[in-house]
Amino acid sequence: MPSFTTNSSGVISMPLASKFGGEDITGNNAYFYKDGKLQKNKGLSWVVTGLFIVGGLAGGGIVALPTAMVEFGFGVGMIFTVIMSLTVGYTAYALGQCWCILQRRWPQQYTQEHVRKPYPEIGGRALGPRMNLFVSGCVLITQFGTAVVYLLLSSKNIHDFLKAFFAADIGFCVIVLIVAFCLLPVTLLKSPQDFWGAVVVAMFTTSIAVTLIVVGASLDFGICSPERRVPDFQITNYFLALGTFMFTYGGHSVFPTIQHDMKKPHEFTKSTILAFTLIALFYTPVSIMGYLTYGDSLGDSIINSLQTKWIQQTVNMLITVHCILTLTIVFNPINQEAEEFFQIPQHFGLKRVFVRTGTLLTVVFVAESLPTFGPLLDFVGGSTLTLTSLIFPCVFYLFLSVGEKKANENVHCPKSDNYGKNGSPEEEEPVTLINIVEKADRITLFLCTFISLFGIIGGAAASYSAIREMSYAHFVPPCYISAFLDSISDPNSGGRTNCCGFGQNISRYGDPAQFC
Repeated sequence: MPSFTTNSSGVISMPLASKFGGEDITGNNAYFYKDGKLQKNKGLSWVVTGLFIVGGLAGGGIVALPTAMVEFGFGVGMIFTVIMSLTVGYTAYALGQCWCILQRRWPQQYTQEHVRKPYPEIGGRALGPRMNLFVSGCVLITQFGTAVVYLLLSSKNIHDFLKAFFAADIGFCVIVLIVAFCLLPVTLLKSPQDFWGAVVVAMFTTSIAVTLIVVGASLDFGICSPERRVPDFQITNYFLALGTFMFTYGGHSVFPTIQHDMKKPHEFTKSTILAFTLIALFYTPVSIMGYLTYGDSLGDSIINSLQTKWIQQTVNMLITVHCILTLTIVFNPINQEAEEFFQIPQHFGLKRVFVRTGTLLTVVFVAESLPTFGPLLDFVGGSTLTLTSLIFPCVFYLFLSVGEKKANENVHCPKSDNYGKNGSPEEEEPVTLINIVEKADRITLFLCTFISLFGIIGGAAASYSAIREMSYAHFVPPCYISAFLDSISDPNSGGRTNCCGFGQNISRYGDPAQFC
């Protein structure tokens, strides 16, 4: 066990291992105890951390969630919005507590300058090394799919903007390449604390975008709302909407990485309360106005339904800025996984440049292969995002909290840094399901069990519905094939307004043939 010293101010310092990944970590940013809580000299405040969470979630959700509201129906959609906000808020809290438990029980291993894969470490300590590997795979797939969706969404918005204002005939697939090239420099930054300013800017662009969407939908309300229709009930629509909800609320894969960079990691609960309050304030008015004004004439994005041109394209670019800046967060866990696999040093160098460039090129290849983001968004939301955002946090929190309780009951039990059968130190008895039933807090056990079952059933149904929808959807060929086929139009070629009404032919500006 580490020794502790007290300085003249009464602050208890904990000396740490002198090396981690070849980098000296005993400098000014070492952890210390104050008032019984771990903290360090510098790092993200809980307010900035909350804005990070908002930045990682809000962009794609704002444009896609109104469509999910239409598929659910207004009443069910509003109820589900409240349920999802409370559910993902609780699982974010549980995940934050998991990281705090790791830092308390294994301080020499998890109070270092930089831990590359905090979420897989949580899974490994809860259920063993195999779970560590499984969580790594889920995080990688989740963040990779999210990166592809955001890259496609950003490129589509830029494509529509150029076509609307400049009549520029630049192919959508070319814009994907340009956006990726411009994004490369910021993906080379090490961790969230290196680019917190960009995320704060992203949050404010989203605030302005939400205001403009509500204003634009209000201007369209008089002519569009009387012609609004809602789709007939279909259970598959519910499950597709569930996948969209999960995508828009489930950014948990990156939460431990952000919490790891906090000055006071134990204040992550404050960050989640702030974040999901702001997200609810963003999502709710946009979803309500989208449903009441446009109904089932909405496409994958509400932006194209706004009929005031300057509002539509201003929102377009604000959301684009948000998505591009958010990609700096989304790419970070992917890059850190790749660097861990290839044993890349922590300091900046050519090896980091090569690995992160390769990661970005892989995302670009998938984006060029699947140039429509709607079905992919639903599938990612229903599959790995459900695991990382609902199921894993609850299961890991139960095992880790009960494991800590057992360890505290037997204070003389020697500790080890090696994984045992389910992540407990080898000298301790592994946590069993019987232990969880006997020792877990009753309310925690009920909530975690309910959320896990909901995630398993809902996630499986949403994934199946998304795959079924993709199989029936209109096939859009990959960019590298459509470039050689003159008869096939450019993917996402549009730039015009998605008019309202049952036939999508109602416009505030007269002749729908010219405007819609």
